[in-house]
Amino acid sequence: MSAGSGRGRRERIVELLRASELPLSGGALAREVGVSRQVVVQDIALLRADGRDIVATTRGYVLREGSAPAVPTRLVKVHHTPEQLGDELTCIVDLGGTVLNVMVNHRVYGMISADLNVRTRRDVERYLEGIRSGKSCPLMTVTSGYHFHRIMADTEEALDEIEAALAARGYLAEVFPYELEM
Repeated sequence: MSAGSGRGRRERIVELLRASELPLSGGALAREVGVSRQVVVQDIALLRADGRDIVATTRGYVLREGSAPAVPTRLVKVHHTPEQLGDELTCIVDLGGTVLNVMVNHRVYGMISADLNVRTRRDVERYLEGIRSGKSCPLMTVTSGYHFHRIMADTEEALDEIEAALAARGYLAEVFPYELEM
């Protein structure tokens, strides 16, 4: 199978994990879908951010599918300055959202994703302190402030409210057709 679209490849990874009674290694999944192991690792991160319960074991990946209802999530594309980062995150958590991750679509490196799990103002402050301390810089800086967040909330209405608040602040950015596969 060729690498194909990102979305199609990730669906195939879920199918393979679902059909297997044993854990599947990243290398085995990579061979099955025709990409590198690193691409599979990134795909697994995106699938997890999408709410898939995929566990990494010492022998490979396992898909756990329970009866728990799915929690509403939404992918939003945003753009702002590093100075506005705290306002963006606080806006989301104050409206009941959790910022699960941050992703950038780098023109050379492709999709880069990092888990955040920012749920409270305290989490926002810890994250900002890590940035201020010089330990690292926000991932958004490699794409001139453009980035994506997977946001989780209790209801679709809460996600609508969060998206409206981000738009009112001027943070929402246009999503291009090629980005819809993320």
